[in-house]
Amino acid sequence: MRKIKEILRLSWEIGLGSRQISRSCNVAHSTVNDILRRAKAAGLSWPLPEDKDDAALEAMLYTQPQQKLPAIRPQPEMQKIHRELRRKGVTTIRYPR
Repeated sequence: MRKIKEILRLSWEIGLGSRQISRSCNVAHSTVNDILRRAKAAGLSWPLPEDKDDAALEAMLYTQPQQKLPAIRPQPEMQKIHRELRRKGVTTIRYPR
């Protein structure tokens, strides 16, 4: 369970440092710093809007950027590979199982 609201409250309303907040909320101080950095980038400020529950805050802070679809790699020309492997002196590598 995330403690986003509590971390933001302790930092912005009370003014505690990240290490104090981490001890209070039982999370790593790097997590506290990450949440504060993400909240600042999202343009949040204290007090939070009433309509923002934990799920909405999490969605605002942890939305994944649109990932690019992997490029379609061209398939090898199997006839050329087969023809090459039939030549004298060309072998395949067999890996042990």
